[in-house]
Amino acid sequence: MKDQKELLPEESTELLKILKARFEKNSNRHKDLDWEKVRIKLESNPDKLWSLNEMEKTGGEPDVVRFDEKTNEYIFYDCSAESPKGRRSTCYDIEAQESRKEFKPKNNVIDMAVAIGIELLSEQQYRELQQLGKFDQKTSSWIKTPPEIRKLGGALFCDYRYETIFVYHNGAESYYAARGFRGALRV
Repeated sequence: MKDQKELLPEESTELLKILKARFEKNSNRHKDLDWEKVRIKLESNPDKLWSLNEMEKTGGEPDVVRFDEKTNEYIFYDCSAESPKGRRSTCYDIEAQESRKEFKPKNNVIDMAVAIGIELLSEQQYRELQQLGKFDQKTSSWIKTPPEIRKLGGALFCDYRYETIFVYHNGAESYYAARGFRGALRV
């Protein structure tokens, strides 16, 4: 029986083809990185490959954005033009989800990120992403919210409008069809 967090060989092969094509098409996102080194690292980390597949399945279009020399890890972000379709209409966390009296969403950002095996982007990472292109011009994405804001019932999200990155707040229990979340994965 296949481990739930491991892809079948043919699934791995297909995902690596997709990632390689995206890597080559968007070379501006990862100048000076070598696909073969990325591929070798991915193949030696099947659990991370599984997480990338989940990012892909939910519409994130993950791509390598940099290499962290201190940790010897490649960093992938969701690079879809808009917030990933399969991760929209979600409250911020389980507490917010359970606080809704009616019209509860099916899921929440924090639990989905944990299930996929990714980290929610921080404001700094979101700003870094926006240096690589223009993302969330029609949608918005929840970002990692400081505990002091979350404790008061709020959560943060970002988008890109008028050539500017905007950081906003909302009640953590809110959810919208055009708001999802982006993640980061270290491999």
